[in-house]
Amino acid sequence: MRAALLAARLAVPGPERRRRDTAIAAALAPLARGVVAAFVPLRQEPGDVETFTGVPRLLLPVVRTDNDLDWAVFDGTLAPGRFGLSEPTGTRLGVEAVLGADLLVVPALAVDARGGRLGRGGGSYDRVLARVAGVVPALAVVDEAEVVAEVPMEPHDRPVQGYVTPAGVHWIS
Repeated sequence: MRAALLAARLAVPGPERRRRDTAIAAALAPLARGVVAAFVPLRQEPGDVETFTGVPRLLLPVVRTDNDLDWAVFDGTLAPGRFGLSEPTGTRLGVEAVLGADLLVVPALAVDARGGRLGRGGGSYDRVLARVAGVVPALAVVDEAEVVAEVPMEPHDRPVQGYVTPAGVHWIS
């Protein structure tokens, strides 16, 4: 499932990707107030760090050696990090810093109507989702075609409270 979803993302042409990212930014704008913890999308992932330029305080992840996520305030500067990811260069705030966010926005390859989320398989965001459960609402970012009937869930997988697509924000009831 992951391979097919990644292949479909790679096939999205640049202009369509920019249209998608602009629509996602517009959908998130009313929610992106206060402190937002988000992610730096890979080239093919929906979303863009520019989505959050107006956010008063944006926390971005830094992958630790144990694959958990530390957090740092985004000051406009990114540097190469582990696994080819870009990460903020600011002071590390610790894994618990995400608990001070008003909204958590996470990457996903797919999501379902129950809040099941398919990530890349490393478990980093499942750790964060477990940490913020009941404290910080979490939205996954996906394309419409990545909203599927069912995401396979394992005991360590953690759900999101909603998802955002270019069509808008969808909360899980």
